[in-house]
Amino acid sequence: MAEISASLVRELREMTGLGMMECKKALAEAGGDLKKAEELLRIKSGAKASKAAGRVAAEGVVGTFLAADGRLGALVELNCETDFVAKNADFLAFAADLAALVASTNPKDTAALSALEGIEARRQALVQKIGENISIRRFERIAAQGRLAQYVHGGRIGVLVDYEGAEDAGKDVAMHISFAKPGYMTKAEVPTDVVERERGILAARAAESGKPAEIVAKMVEGGLNKYLGELTLLGQPFIKDDKQTIEKMLAARKTKVHGFRFLVVGAGIEKKSADFAAEVMATAGMAR
Repeated sequence: MAEISASLVRELREMTGLGMMECKKALAEAGGDLKKAEELLRIKSGAKASKAAGRVAAEGVVGTFLAADGRLGALVELNCETDFVAKNADFLAFAADLAALVASTNPKDTAALSALEGIEARRQALVQKIGENISIRRFERIAAQGRLAQYVHGGRIGVLVDYEGAEDAGKDVAMHISFAKPGYMTKAEVPTDVVERERGILAARAAESGKPAEIVAKMVEGGLNKYLGELTLLGQPFIKDDKQTIEKMLAARKTKVHGFRFLVVGAGIEKKSADFAAEVMATAGMAR
């Protein structure tokens, strides 16, 4: 039997939101395979799919740039160790300058961005001045087909939306994305393997209901449509009016979205928990 580490249990727990013992049992059943264990839990308990964009676990800020004509924009995630530093004026200025450089130079990756003249020296000087590790994690750049709407939430979430039509609709979509964090624009953009994996999970779960095959098939398709709606921008319920989807809201306001980009500070970075070890011990009956 594969050894199940506490860190692996924690990762599965963060992915599914389920209890540690359930996660440990699933990992044992899956032979330590994290992906297979997640599928087992979702089949047995109906746990939701993991949402990496919601796993905020590092400090920092999203630096933003939007050209005056609204046609070019960029977002840069700049990380630090504490929330205090994330509010430092020099740190914020560096993030904003990085975003402007991404827009103007269109670097291939963060290594290319860091290699631009003066950037690494400036980062190191900031590290020495502030006393914390500072890293340029990632960036997004978008040249609009139409024009860009920008929304920044608390400095930690940055969104750019390429749209044509009503300005207020573009801004509403940007705000919606900061909340709902869609993975794709439309259902057609969702990769086949993602769809088939979800279909398999839904089918296995529905089969346990004992209902007739035709009912099971309808349950699977209904569940899949709901999943794809939650995953895609146009299918999501609009945060200001959940009785209509983003697609219907845009149609009513004669607006079209060509694309979007967003960054969430720390998304996908595991956060260290000082209490996790104690929690594991308590669950195992080892706490004193």
